[in-house]
Amino acid sequence: MANNKIKVLTISDHPLSPSGVGTQTKYFIEGLLKTGKYEFVSLGGAIKHHNYQPIRIEEWGEDWKIYPVDGYGNPDVVRTTIRSHKPDILWFMTDPRFWHWLWQMEDEIRPLMPTIYYHVWDNFPLPLFNRQWYESTDVIASISKVTNQCVAGVFPESDLVHIPHAVNTDIFKKHNEEDILEFRKNSMQQDPDCKKTIFFWNNRNARRKQSGTLIFWFKEFLDRVGSDKAMLIMHTDPKDPNGQDLNAIIHSLGLVNGEVVLSTQKMPAQNLSLMYNMADCTINISDAEGFGLSTLESLACETPIVVTMTGGLQEQVTDGERWFGYGIEPSSKAIIGSQQIPFIFEDRLNKDEFIETLIKFCELPKEERQKMGTEGREHVMKNYNFEDFNQNWENLMDRVHEQYGSWDTRKGYKVWREEEL
Repeated sequence: MANNKIKVLTISDHPLSPSGVGTQTKYFIEGLLKTGKYEFVSLGGAIKHHNYQPIRIEEWGEDWKIYPVDGYGNPDVVRTTIRSHKPDILWFMTDPRFWHWLWQMEDEIRPLMPTIYYHVWDNFPLPLFNRQWYESTDVIASISKVTNQCVAGVFPESDLVHIPHAVNTDIFKKHNEEDILEFRKNSMQQDPDCKKTIFFWNNRNARRKQSGTLIFWFKEFLDRVGSDKAMLIMHTDPKDPNGQDLNAIIHSLGLVNGEVVLSTQKMPAQNLSLMYNMADCTINISDAEGFGLSTLESLACETPIVVTMTGGLQEQVTDGERWFGYGIEPSSKAIIGSQQIPFIFEDRLNKDEFIETLIKFCELPKEERQKMGTEGREHVMKNYNFEDFNQNWENLMDRVHEQYGSWDTRKGYKVWREEEL
C-alpha cells in the first residue's frame, strides 16, 4: 500500500538532547506524528556524538529516523538526504547565524519543497541585515513576540506565523510536599528542614547567561541578608568551554558552605520538575534571551521567576496585568555585534536593583509567593500549552503542504525574479 504521509526533513539540535531547541524540536515532531499524517527525517546536531549510526525511535518505527551530524550538517549532507528521502517540507530551527550556508542553497532546495524556519531573534533594533535570509524562506514561524515584531518590521510581506514555545504541563507541575522533601533529601542531599529561601538557576553556562555575574551578585546579596537566609542552586556544567569556571568563582568568593550548590548531573524531566518545585524562585538574568525555556517550566511548576525584561522572558513574567515574579528593566542597552550580526541590543541589569529584587522576594509573605506561582501556571496553561502548540503546527504544516506543494506539485516559487535595471 502506498505511503501517503507528508515527509518532513528537520535540521536542528538533536531532538533527543536537553537543549531548548532540541526539546522544542522533539515536541514539534511528536505532536505531528500523533496525527498519523506525517513522517520525519531529522538531522540531529549541536552535540558531540558517540557514533553516527541512524536512530529509529521505537515508538514511531519507520516514521521517525534521526541521523547524527556534526554542527548542523553541511550542503553535501543536505543534498544526500534530499536525494535519498525526497522530503516534502524542510523545517529548520535556531539562531540564523548558523544557517547562512543553508539559505545559500535556496536554488537547490526551494524548487523542490517549501522551507519553514522556526525563528528566534533576541532583541531590537530591527535586524535589517536579516531580510535577505527571510526572503530565502517560504514560511517563518516566530517563537516570541519580539521575534514576530522584528520579522514583520524587516520583511512585512513574509508568510509569518507566531507559534510560541510550549511546555509539557503533565510533567512540569506542582508536586505534593512529601515528594519534594524526599527528592530534596535523597537527590540533592539538602536538609529537608532547612528554612533558607532557595533560588534556582537552570541554564547553559554561557557568556550571555551571566552565570559568573550571578554568583558575584548573589554573594553581595548574602552579605546583606545573611548566609543563613538564602541559597542558590545552579543546574549547569561549571566547566562548559563557552562559559566561566564556576567552581573557581565559588571558591574565590568563599561560598563553600552550601551558599551556592552546583547540580551537574543530567536528569530526566520528572526530576527537573521536582527541582523547580523545591525552589522558591527561578532566576534568569541573561543579557539576551530568545525565549528562556527554564523560566516557562518553572512557572508551570508554580514557582515564581526573577528575570531580565528582555526577549521572550518579558512575555513570561507578566501578561500585561498580573506579574508572576519580578521583571527587571535593563539599566543599559549596549549595541554589540559581529561580522555576521552587525548590531543588536545587549540588555544589562543594574547590580543594586537585582539585589533589591531578591530582598523584596525574600520579604514576600508565603501567600503572595503562592499567588504568583498559581497565576503563573494559569498563564502558561492559557498561552503556552501543548494543545495549542500541536494544533497550530498541524494547521500550519497542513496549509504549507497544500498551498506550496512539493516536487511535481511545487507552487509559489519561481527559479527566476524580475529586477528593474
